[in-house]
Amino acid sequence: MNKDNRTPREIVAHLDRYIIGQDSAKKCVAIALRNRWRRRAAPDEIRREILPNNILMIGPTGVGKTEIARRLAEMAGAPFLKVEASKFTEVGYVGRDVESMIRDLVDLSVNMVKNEKADKVAAKAEENSNERILDLLLPPLPKSKNIPNESPHEPEENHESTRDKLKEKLLAGKLEEKIIELDTPQDRFPVVEIFSPMGMEELGINFQEMFSGLMPKKTKRRKMTVAEARKFLYSEEVSKLVNMDDVIADALERVQESGIIFIDEIDKIVGEKTKVGPDVSREGVQRDILPIVEGSAVMTKYGMVTTEHVLFIAAGAFHSSKPSDLIPELQGRFPIRVELDSLTAGDFLRILSEPQNALVKQYSALMASEGMRLSFTEAALKKIAEIAEKVNTNTENIGARRLHTIMSTLLEDIMFDSPDGKKTVKITPDMVEKKLKDIVGDEDLSRYIL
Repeated sequence: MNKDNRTPREIVAHLDRYIIGQDSAKKCVAIALRNRWRRRAAPDEIRREILPNNILMIGPTGVGKTEIARRLAEMAGAPFLKVEASKFTEVGYVGRDVESMIRDLVDLSVNMVKNEKADKVAAKAEENSNERILDLLLPPLPKSKNIPNESPHEPEENHESTRDKLKEKLLAGKLEEKIIELDTPQDRFPVVEIFSPMGMEELGINFQEMFSGLMPKKTKRRKMTVAEARKFLYSEEVSKLVNMDDVIADALERVQESGIIFIDEIDKIVGEKTKVGPDVSREGVQRDILPIVEGSAVMTKYGMVTTEHVLFIAAGAFHSSKPSDLIPELQGRFPIRVELDSLTAGDFLRILSEPQNALVKQYSALMASEGMRLSFTEAALKKIAEIAEKVNTNTENIGARRLHTIMSTLLEDIMFDSPDGKKTVKITPDMVEKKLKDIVGDEDLSRYIL
């Protein structure tokens, strides 16, 4: 498990590199992450009793809710899954079983741990795959009886000398296009579709895996280049060196001890109070989610997983409802509540240029790939920020995502002409005004284009 022990201040400082503003939300998630480390350091007798304080984020779309949770998980090296609560509506028709979020989280964790362990054995796997390629290029000498009056070591010395020369060429990349023959496994079992109760298909029952130990593996001889063979053999060697039992054990522990699930659009499953009664369909989804958040055992294809120490971060705009409209039991499972601020023109200006992944930096890097130097004046950035705020006010407020649509519209002609056009372009306020004036001025146009 990742033993990251950064302080809350250090966690917030890391989040500041990617997300502008929202200090209250950053503070809450930083404390939640630090409490994970504090819990691991607590005495054994109390550790199990310390449950995570799940967080409910309230705020409009595009203000950084998902990004905060994603960057938090990335920094902690924790398995992270984002799900939309609305996907769990109408289970049995088009919805999903709520337990599928845990199965998906386990799958992500297994892949994460497998990749980490694969990185550790990468050098050994590469060495082994090169040795196998050398065996294919120059097969080992057959074991034979000694012939009188002939030195038994002479053929071996010649063979080793030739092998050393081949290895030197192989490592220098001079044999990449040479064709060799390689035995590759061939699938023997057809794909069979099985009709099963809801949720069972997600247990990942693989009949080929079940019977692979009973039936001999069938191989097919294929011709391929050394470069292609190396990829195939490297993958095989990694599989041999990585113990999947250890991977699964580590992955399950990581999910149970440090897993993070971000439930977006939780306001979409708030039941509407009608004259007839409550909206039982949406309320039913809340009641299905409740035991997962409370802590329950979920069967996955890798084994049983308990969810009582998984951190749940829920988020919703709550435009037409409020958090108190959630069923009381679910409200109680999200004791930490934080309201995120709507973004202003000043925030948009900072978002455009300050974060490590700022849009200006992204577009500049894209155009630099074709030899173009793209830059923006400070006044142009202010103009873009003002337009983003205006369009968000006059139409739907989609937060920072509005900047993506404005920037792509503004730079459309430049990106189209760049392979054959100018090699230096500076965006000025006049260029922004000229390109976007008609669209911003016409509310119908801005609604559909921006």
